[in-house]
Amino acid sequence: MTVHLHWFLPTGGDGRTLVDRHAYTDGGIARSRVTPVSGVRAPDIEYLAQIAKAAEQLGFEAVLTPTGTWCEDAWLTTVALAQHTERLKFLVAFRPGVLSPVLAAQMAATYQRITRGRLLLNVVTGGDSTEQRRFGDHLDHDRRYARTDEFLSVVRGVWSGKPYDFDGEHFQIEGGLTALPPDPLPEIFFGGSSAAAGPVAARHTDVYLTWGEPPEQVKQKIDWIRGLAEKEGRTVRFGIRLHSISRDSAAEAWATADRLLDDLDPETVAAAQEALGRSESVGQRRMLALHGGSRDKLEIAPNLWAGVGLVRGGAGTALVGSHADVADRIEEYHALGVEHFVLSGYPHLEEAYWFGEGVIPDLAARGLLPRIPASPLRGVPAANGRPASAPGGAPLLVAGGR
Repeated sequence: MTVHLHWFLPTGGDGRTLVDRHAYTDGGIARSRVTPVSGVRAPDIEYLAQIAKAAEQLGFEAVLTPTGTWCEDAWLTTVALAQHTERLKFLVAFRPGVLSPVLAAQMAATYQRITRGRLLLNVVTGGDSTEQRRFGDHLDHDRRYARTDEFLSVVRGVWSGKPYDFDGEHFQIEGGLTALPPDPLPEIFFGGSSAAAGPVAARHTDVYLTWGEPPEQVKQKIDWIRGLAEKEGRTVRFGIRLHSISRDSAAEAWATADRLLDDLDPETVAAAQEALGRSESVGQRRMLALHGGSRDKLEIAPNLWAGVGLVRGGAGTALVGSHADVADRIEEYHALGVEHFVLSGYPHLEEAYWFGEGVIPDLAARGLLPRIPASPLRGVPAANGRPASAPGGAPLLVAGGR
């Protein structure tokens, strides 16, 4: 079982700090309690194309694109970016509560034909009722997962290419059909830590995603979902969502983490924690419990840093260390059964290069990747006579050393 590496597209904006561009007060509309940040990069297509091209060049298999009020639409953005790339796949996040399952199946089929098979699907049931109501969804937490269960049954049913009927609580479908089913069928990624989420994952998901908890907690989740899937007669693969701060030395990496932490004032952290604490998501509560809102003891496991979760919802932990340290932790998770690693970093362009030029060759040398991606710059001399992308050197696109 080899490792599958994926990067992240910051379609809500990017920057050199951890202050999420999704503001936290009043549902993100008023920003009076969030410190203004400099160096914010707009998520325009030119910048996102830079990240997508870098990810493809460095050897990432796919990029995750989020869903929600504060980011660009994932379907439209990624199909545009497919025209700027050749092999890169797109892990498109979407909410089943605001889209017909038959339409979603048809959209996936069209997407596969346009991109020649580069679609992966990330089904996001939603853990924030305020956000859900913005889109006209008024179901409570557990009923949202029940609806997702039905939604995925319909999607897989209409992908058969034959008329499909379904009579459920949330969907009633008569003769549902995708006349030209997607080829190949997109893999379905899905996450959820609640009792309501587990059976949905067991019945429908190809890859169960967890946020970056310590290895022992991840092992417990894997055992839980694997047991549920066995009862359904299915096999589920596993993935993890993490940030990354990888440098030529551990000291440099931790200095970067410290700098990101120093950029956060107490008011910004308090506002973020207050808002995140209202989430109905069990996974979000588990993320918050890792640090308890405190800056103390943020290294919650070797090279696993919870500082991101002080201000960012969702994935709140980062792998921090030398390239070898980060590769060690990936190998540790992989030994537990984690196959897919969905990674990100601030800023996403520079961190893609740090990881791609530092960690990916190490993982390949350990036999965890099928090959070391060949850089198109290998052997091309720079003005100083040094290779343009020399091993051990700084990434090409680091701005201001950060």
